[in-house]
Amino acid sequence: MGKKKLQGKIKKASRFLRKKGKPPGTVTYMGMRDKEASKVSIISYNETEVRSYRPKNIQEILDEKNSNHVSWIDISGLTDEAFVENLGAQLHLNTLILEDTVNVNIRPKVDEYEDYIFAVLKMLYLDAADEVVIEQVALVLVKDAVLVFQEVEMDVFNAVRERIETKSGRVRRMGADYLFFSLMDAIVDNYFVILEHISAKVDHLEDEVYDHPNPEVARKIQDLKKEVMKVRRVISPVKEMVGRLIDTQNPLITKDTKLFLRDILDHTIEINESLQIYREMIMSLMEMYMSNMSNKMNEVMKVLTIMASIFIPLTFIAGIYGMNFDNMPELHSKNGYFVVWGVMIAIFIGMMFYFKRRRWL
Repeated sequence: MGKKKLQGKIKKASRFLRKKGKPPGTVTYMGMRDKEASKVSIISYNETEVRSYRPKNIQEILDEKNSNHVSWIDISGLTDEAFVENLGAQLHLNTLILEDTVNVNIRPKVDEYEDYIFAVLKMLYLDAADEVVIEQVALVLVKDAVLVFQEVEMDVFNAVRERIETKSGRVRRMGADYLFFSLMDAIVDNYFVILEHISAKVDHLEDEVYDHPNPEVARKIQDLKKEVMKVRRVISPVKEMVGRLIDTQNPLITKDTKLFLRDILDHTIEINESLQIYREMIMSLMEMYMSNMSNKMNEVMKVLTIMASIFIPLTFIAGIYGMNFDNMPELHSKNGYFVVWGVMIAIFIGMMFYFKRRRWL
């Protein structure tokens, strides 16, 4: 294991010590990012108008939440534990909710409370190096507002923002529950981008296994297997949580929005099935690699066996006439040397002809 990789594993393990000894509900950031102040942006809209701005303090956030508009309150930066805790207290959110918001290692889930619904999902996207990045997103649905807690400002919600600003689609005519659905839908739709990325990697590795099987290809197959397992672990629970939202009796989610949630459920089923297929394909790739390497070794052994088979009788003849006996008749024959060479060449040609007829060559 490389030194950097080992240091990374040690750093990841050490972050769990931050919670040791603390009571439940303690807001403790469990990620790997450096501490920085949280940034808040708000998109407030109704059917006729929309405005975007950055609030100067928590009071502006509270005022917006209590307005007659649908509000999308986006909080990026979970390392600012004091801000998250203070905002949660002002909004009367359960401390266990706040603890889960900044714990970026928890499983995707949904929790229902009397006045709000809390959901955690994993946002997946590709970075500049075409590597899969997993970021946690926590959504809190309250009356007329959706709070979004995410690690960084980069997200997959640009299409939702554009629909709000251009008044396209239903989002401007619907309530906060539809915005809640739209944000979840944007996250799930981006999973298909990751599936395409995995599919391209599988196809590329399949060609490499056929054309250039080597230990480096085996390492790539193992890395892809780990990547698929990691992606599957964070996507698989989404099906369960969407099912819970469809079955909920909470008045915050209307019957119309539940119909749209069924679309997300269909997508999650398709995604989980695709990931299972890719997992099986990767296992088949490893089996194919091992089979190709075995066949390659068999070909080498076949050539060596044929060469050995050819030279065994020739070596036998050369060994016989290499013995130092005086009473060997052929040793004093005038043409003995040429006769022995002729016999050896005839044996060589005969064995090659035999191997060809048996299709061993």
